Amino acid sequence: MSERKTDEIRTAACSCGSFRLTVKGAPERVYACACLECQKATGSAFSYRARYSKDAIALDEGDRRRFRRLNDAGMWMDQVFCPNCGTILYMEAEVINDKLVVSVGCFGEPDFRAPASIYWSRRRHAWYEPDGEIDLIE
Repeated sequence: MSERKTDEIRTAACSCGSFRLTVKGAPERVYACACLECQKATGSAFSYRARYSKDAIALDEGDRRRFRRLNDAGMWMDQVFCPNCGTILYMEAEVINDKLVVSVGCFGEPDFRAPASIYWSRRRHAWYEPDGEIDLIE
């Protein structure tokens, strides 16, 4: 895995390329989440996301839509997606209102940093057994 510079610029894009987000610097945290909502939102076994401060946004362009849901504590979480192709580019949440969480696959970098943890690990699919370097968080 390659090391990343803190001054690096990355662009995440949806499948059709009409919604793009450019961020500066390294992500604050990279994680996976196996909660049922993330499984439904991604259509996969878990989400794989990188958290950035909103101050890291260099460019945010294109049409988007939001799907808002409430978590168990009644706080909102928005999935922000392209209305053309449906790709979820990032998530915003009331509990981290100065951050956004980008879907790592939208960067198109197969050597992107591995997740440091997997949330809701008890909900992960039985075939997925993370290595010992990934913290399992309930």
